[in-house]
Amino acid sequence: MLLKKVHVYLYVISVALTYFLLWPIFYYLSRKPSRYRSMNAVRRAWGFLSSALVGFFFKYEYEQLIDWSKTYVVCPNHTSNLDIAAMCILVNNNCSFMGKEELKDGLVTKLFFKSVDIPVNRDSKMSSYRAFKEAGERLKNGTSLIIFPEGKIDDEYPPKLHEFKNGPFRLAIDLKIPIIPVSSSNTWKMLWDDGTKYGTRPGICKFYVHKPIGTHNLTADDADTLKDEVYNIIQQKIG
Repeated sequence: MLLKKVHVYLYVISVALTYFLLWPIFYYLSRKPSRYRSMNAVRRAWGFLSSALVGFFFKYEYEQLIDWSKTYVVCPNHTSNLDIAAMCILVNNNCSFMGKEELKDGLVTKLFFKSVDIPVNRDSKMSSYRAFKEAGERLKNGTSLIIFPEGKIDDEYPPKLHEFKNGPFRLAIDLKIPIIPVSSSNTWKMLWDDGTKYGTRPGICKFYVHKPIGTHNLTADDADTLKDEVYNIIQQKIG
């Protein structure tokens, strides 16, 4: 357990150190939306580097090859802070995360959630409306959206898959954007939540990228059915 506690601090140091080394680049790229694609490219490299330095690696298995030149709503299950770096690396194109409003105040997340990413206060209908309206505009402009449909990391350990929120599925149907479910079955074993309770250990985090689910023939009345379909796909894969 002591080594696991030491390792989590090494990971925090790795994330912080590499972020501050790259901060001038991130800051410059965050000033204009036209630079967000480049900001995502640097973030992708940062996600790999900060994780690899302490022995976290990501392995992706694909049900079918993904054409990342197209726009998607990417819906992964959420068990670990490592999921964020993993999704940065996976989505090889311009993308925005949608996440809780508190991330606007995070030391490392603040810059992203005041520029390329979209904060949302799910307890406020007005905040949710504004956030999903902004997400819709991003999708229309060809920016893929990454959203964890559970809305949080499970408080239980080992984590279980929680009920999904409706937002991403309504959005995908309204804009006729395909959804990509992503299943992570073992990332929590390396780092659960933020890693502070049980520590962390190096390892290979495995992700299964399911084939995109088309929404062209769906209507708003199908949102719950689509939500349940994505939930079941992920649940069956993670066991």
